[in-house]
Amino acid sequence: MKGDRSPSELEALWKEDDMVCGEKVRAMVVIMRTNGCCWVKHGGCTMCGYREASLMNVTEGDLLKQLEQALSRHKGEPFVKIYTSGSFLDDNEVPPQVRAKYFEAFKDCKRILFESRPEFITPEVVSTLPKTVTVALGLESSDPDVLETSVHKGFTPADIKRAGELLKSNGLGVRTYLLLKPPFMTERMAIRDAVESARFADPFSDEISVNPLNVQRATYVERLWKRGEFRSPWIWSLIEVFRQLSGTVNARLMSSPSGGGAQRGVHNCGECDQRALDAVEKFSYSQDVKDLDVTCSCVPKWQAYMESEAILGSPSDLERDFENELVLRM
Repeated sequence: MKGDRSPSELEALWKEDDMVCGEKVRAMVVIMRTNGCCWVKHGGCTMCGYREASLMNVTEGDLLKQLEQALSRHKGEPFVKIYTSGSFLDDNEVPPQVRAKYFEAFKDCKRILFESRPEFITPEVVSTLPKTVTVALGLESSDPDVLETSVHKGFTPADIKRAGELLKSNGLGVRTYLLLKPPFMTERMAIRDAVESARFADPFSDEISVNPLNVQRATYVERLWKRGEFRSPWIWSLIEVFRQLSGTVNARLMSSPSGGGAQRGVHNCGECDQRALDAVEKFSYSQDVKDLDVTCSCVPKWQAYMESEAILGSPSDLERDFENELVLRM
C-alpha cells in the first residue's frame, strides 16, 4: 500500500552485472520514489505500471535522504543506475539542485545511467551533465503509429532521434530501449518492428536494449492479457531479433528481460526457458551470435504459432484459446 511507504526511502536497490568500457562489472541499481512521471497525467503508456512506485508530495529533503541510503549501500561499484518512475531530467520530479548532488555523490564512478523523456533533453540541460553519463531513451518503436496507438508514448521517433543526436554530439552515452511486442502486434510483426527500430536507433545509440513486454499490474496491457487478447513474446522471437541484427549494427545489442520465464514475461514452453534466457544474457556481453545457438522441441510450436496468427489475423493468446477450447469440450 502506498500509505505504508515513506517518501524518504528508496523504492528498491540491488546489484547486477553490466558493461563499462567493454568490461563486465558490477553495477548498483537505485529505484527512487518521486512524484512520478509527468506523462501519467495524460494517461501514461499502455504497458507501464511504474506509477505504483511514485508518491505525492515527495520533497527535496526526501530525495536527499534517498541519496544517503544509496550511498550507504554503495561499495565502490563503477556503474550506478538511477531510475525514477518517470524522467530523472524532469525538474518537477528531480530538481536540478538534487540532480547535482547525485552527480557529485557518484563523481568517482566510471558510468552513471538514468532515463529521460526527450522533451527534457535540451542543450541547456545537457551542458550540465557529467561526461560519465549515459541517458536511456525509451524509443520503444520507430513506427509513429505504434508509438501513438499501441504504446501511447506521447512523443515521436523524431523526438528521440533529436535527443539522441544532441547527447552524442556532447560526448554523452545513449542507451536506447525498444519494446518487443507492443499490444495489438502479432509475434512476426513484433520481430520486424524491433529489427527496423534497432536500425533506426543505431546511428545515435551506443547500446540498444530490446525489452520484451512484461505484463505489469494495473495497466491497459494487463487488461488485454487477462482477456486472452495478449501473449507476452516468445524467447525465440527475442533471439530471432538478435540473429537478424547481429553484425548489421554498431551499437551493443542487449536484453535483460523482466519476468523472463513467467507467463507475464517473455517465455517459451517452460522446459527451455532458462537455457534460452541464459543464451540471451551471454550474447548481451559477447555479441557473438554463436552464443544464441540453443534449441528445443518447442521451436516448431513457436513457428506454427506465428503461422496461425498470420492466418487468423489476430494477436490473441492462441495457446490460451486452444487450452480453453479443450476444457470446454471435456
